[in-house]
Amino acid sequence: MSSNVLRRRGARLILSLLLPWLAAAPSVAQDSHLDRMDEQHAGDHPVANPASEAPPTRPVVAEEVVYARFGDGTEVRGLAAHPEGEGPWPGVVVIHEWWGLNDNVRAMARRFAGEGYLALAVDLYEGEVADDRDGASKLARAARDRPSRIEENLGQAIDWLEGRGAGKIGAVGWCFGGGWSLATALAYPEAIDATVIYYGRLVTDPEALAAISAPVLGIFGELDNGIPVGTVREFEAVLADLGKEASIHIYPGADHAFANPSGSRYQPEAAEDAWNRTTEFLGRHLR
Repeated sequence: MSSNVLRRRGARLILSLLLPWLAAAPSVAQDSHLDRMDEQHAGDHPVANPASEAPPTRPVVAEEVVYARFGDGTEVRGLAAHPEGEGPWPGVVVIHEWWGLNDNVRAMARRFAGEGYLALAVDLYEGEVADDRDGASKLARAARDRPSRIEENLGQAIDWLEGRGAGKIGAVGWCFGGGWSLATALAYPEAIDATVIYYGRLVTDPEALAAISAPVLGIFGELDNGIPVGTVREFEAVLADLGKEASIHIYPGADHAFANPSGSRYQPEAAEDAWNRTTEFLGRHLR
């Protein structure tokens, strides 16, 4: 039996037993979280902002690739980007916000490539993209009901990066993608070497968090009612009790989505500091 099959079986066991917040059946807690996301994004739209408008720090090569295939014949496309020249490079799985894989997230993959990585911007909505809050809410709620398919999507993304020589792999995501960045590190502890969570939904169950082996960088906002500070501190305390390596930063005066590559809630000072922390963290653990 291949190592990939074993890894995916282990991932499914973790997701089914230790991550009830990702269970396929809708729950009151899940609906409450998505309701809070609706509130946090009131009046927001997936417009470009300085995060996605900043150019890579070096020339990069980018192309659309098929990185995942499902048994029903579906092919999933993402954007792969890497520095010009010969690799291999460490890999980064770039996980979109609740808007979906739009051009702003593709731009962030290019920025990560400019930092010296093979970045793969994945598509957990499989081709669908939202252009307003209501559309994003519908896509996020539909994704809630198919966690096993998303887990398989991310597992194939890891396989794709490994197949192109990525010796170490990190995961990073914002909002919806931040929660899935954490879930990826939990589901694939032997494959993920660093995980960055931008105000994503958190797990605070010690039994679940015991599975994580990657260092964690958590980026949060003081004013974020979707991911409350109390939950962030609980997450931080559980990781500390478990002896996990984690660096958690709560930005004063920052709200939810303050560093998203898409949206009107961008806060330059906090977002730029978070980006610098992200690149330093990934550089330390992946290179």
